[in-house]
Amino acid sequence: MSDAAAVVARGVGFAYGERLALRDVGFEVARGKAHGFLGPNGSGKSTLFKLLSTIVPMQQGQVTVLGHDLARDAAAIRRRLGVVFQSPAVDRKLTVRENLRYAGMLLGLGGRDLAARSDAMLAAAGLADRQRDRVEELSGGLRRRVEIAKCLLGRPDLVLLDEASTGLDPAARRDMWAVLKGQPGLTVLFTTHLMDEAAEADQLVLLDQGAIVAAGRPAELMRSVGGQVLELEAADPGALATELRQAFAVEGTVVEGVLRIEGERVHELVPRIMERCGDRVQRLQLAHPSLQDVFLKRTGKRFVATEPEPAPRKGRRRRA
Repeated sequence: MSDAAAVVARGVGFAYGERLALRDVGFEVARGKAHGFLGPNGSGKSTLFKLLSTIVPMQQGQVTVLGHDLARDAAAIRRRLGVVFQSPAVDRKLTVRENLRYAGMLLGLGGRDLAARSDAMLAAAGLADRQRDRVEELSGGLRRRVEIAKCLLGRPDLVLLDEASTGLDPAARRDMWAVLKGQPGLTVLFTTHLMDEAAEADQLVLLDQGAIVAAGRPAELMRSVGGQVLELEAADPGALATELRQAFAVEGTVVEGVLRIEGERVHELVPRIMERCGDRVQRLQLAHPSLQDVFLKRTGKRFVATEPEPAPRKGRRRRA
């Protein structure tokens, strides 16, 4: 393992009975960086999170976390981890400071040390002026900051976030990341289904059906698609692709009923295409590549992100 690596995974596999959730997954996470895992539902990112957070045991492969073997030294890893789950883990009836106090007590902290750490985390999360407010009185973004403050209270070397920004607006999401990135030397691993959040990662892994389909810096992944992407909708996209290939020596690909043309100077084709085929083009879109384009190019299908449904509330069942 590289001295600069916080996590190294090689050949990781995991199955629920006969269903494969992860297949030969491997990656390396540099210390002090934000490493993202982007994938649609069923891609395996939740299973990977459970493995890294030691919730489920290793089945296949090898993972080293902060110098410890995940299969043999899970207890040592837990002492250096901070975890933020998608589901809220704060007591809504307690104040912000009370939530930190009880979290610190569970970590074995107390007295002046706990008070000092709580003060530091409240300041870092921008919650000092709200510390006496009950959590139920806070917005969703502020509640998430309370969770981040709790997570950082134990001074972890590595923080795992499982869809932690789900339900947050862009401003609240930026606030959450500002708190995390304000911690010197902290390594962050996060799962997400949000393209804009994934684009902020130092390194990114795209998962689909339990396997890695792309990995690298987000900007480099997007450049690998090409300089520009032109999408054309028509009644017969296959016939349109053939005509453009014959007329302009342009190679396009039909994906889910849309003709896609990728290249460095695709914009120069637009007036020529419209002059020749404008009456058959129903929609035309020209853009720089996105992570959606990377996923589509590597898998042949569009990235469809669906936020997980909240757990049903317990209570009386209504009669129809």
